[in-house]
Amino acid sequence: MATPAEKLAVALAALQTLQQRGLAAIHTDELSVQNRVLLTKQGFLREVVRGWYIPVRPDERPGDSTSWYANYWDFCARYLESRYGDQWLVNADHSLQWHAGNHAVPAQLMIKAPVATNFNTNLLHHTSLFHLQGSLPPDEQRMDINGIRMFTLPAALVYCSQSIYTQAETDARTALALIRNAADVLGILLEGGHSTIAGRLAGAFRNMGRERIADDITAAMRTAGYEIRETDPFDTLLAAELSFRDRSPYANRIRLLWQQMRAQVLRVFPAAPGIAADKAAYLKSIEDAYVMDAYHS
Repeated sequence: MATPAEKLAVALAALQTLQQRGLAAIHTDELSVQNRVLLTKQGFLREVVRGWYIPVRPDERPGDSTSWYANYWDFCARYLESRYGDQWLVNADHSLQWHAGNHAVPAQLMIKAPVATNFNTNLLHHTSLFHLQGSLPPDEQRMDINGIRMFTLPAALVYCSQSIYTQAETDARTALALIRNAADVLGILLEGGHSTIAGRLAGAFRNMGRERIADDITAAMRTAGYEIRETDPFDTLLAAELSFRDRSPYANRIRLLWQQMRAQVLRVFPAAPGIAADKAAYLKSIEDAYVMDAYHS
């Protein structure tokens, strides 16, 4: 008969096999009952929702959320894929934030699926999934990034809520900076007759200093026979200097975050000490610190 240590070794080997396949979400059917129970009892597995687990460190303390936040997006991708196949996607606001380089774990992730029934799934550490019933956009307005199904950037900008411009201003500005010209969004706006959204987007681009795109959107919508009233959805004017050539969102994201945080940093930043009065003592202190500085570098 196998010893407890041998049983645990067998269970850990089974878990390792699943992890080597890149699985961050493990379904109950993928482990034997004996292995699953033993790994859960020994702290190597944690149940997220009924029948679904994530691997964790056995020395994690109660309330430690590291393993959950590290596995969150991979877990959601696999869990939702098993439930809905390819017929789901995260909502436009979360899609926009992904395109803007914001992959923070939301308190509630809203997903849309035709067969969903408008219910909430509680996850670990006060996070949840809301399954919203609704039709999906055409294939050309959807994409997959690392298993997360979402709106394309132009579709996310068209279908996102107005509140994202004030509640997630950095994300909205970062996403807008990735649009090269009005043609990226005009197809969706014209096809759906989204005159109100077109006015909001035109105002957002004008706020960003992108007059050409704003003018092209309003001109195209009016030429197509739509009445359009331009509105600025932002509460503030753009203060940072952005690049509209970068294809990665992170450079502009850093510029925006620095502009947002700079005033707060300056308020607590100590005043410059100025030039030391005793120059000889100052130079000696540099010499004395040289060995330690060289060691640490």
